[in-house]
Amino acid sequence: MLRTLLRRKLDSEEKKLGVSVDYLRHVLDVSPSAFMRFAAIMPFANSRKVLPKEAWFVAQILVLQQEDCGPCLQIGVNQARQAAVDPELVRAALAGNLEAMPPELADVYRFAQAVSNPTGDDGGLREALRKRYGERGLIELAYAIASARIPPTVKRCLGYAESCSAAPVEV
Repeated sequence: MLRTLLRRKLDSEEKKLGVSVDYLRHVLDVSPSAFMRFAAIMPFANSRKVLPKEAWFVAQILVLQQEDCGPCLQIGVNQARQAAVDPELVRAALAGNLEAMPPELADVYRFAQAVSNPTGDDGGLREALRKRYGERGLIELAYAIASARIPPTVKRCLGYAESCSAAPVEV
């Protein structure tokens, strides 16, 4: 009974996200308790109250692109679209076109890039972002970056990942 209800919820989420969630169906079929633990991280992955949605999605798009998971990147783009993020900003984030972004979002992009590819130097961006968005905003940015890595990693481990080159992203 519980599996049937959860499968219906996954069907609904799949329609909303516009991308297959077969890997989650697999987890549910193998272990409902493991599925519930995965589902329990969703509040972490969606905890944005202070950070502007544009900053959240710029960071997520960069990380999802680096994770090389086309369907996950498409989900991030679809969610940005559903959140009414300017499509030109989404295109700029996908292209890494910092000149097409407002300076504060270019800073978010650079910071997310520094965090996801640790160079040891964020160029003072952490403090600039902390000043701009506050401590809570910086925490939310950390959550945006960290949570974007979870689904692609799980999908790769389970054999459900597709390369970005195999799945073009539509804005």
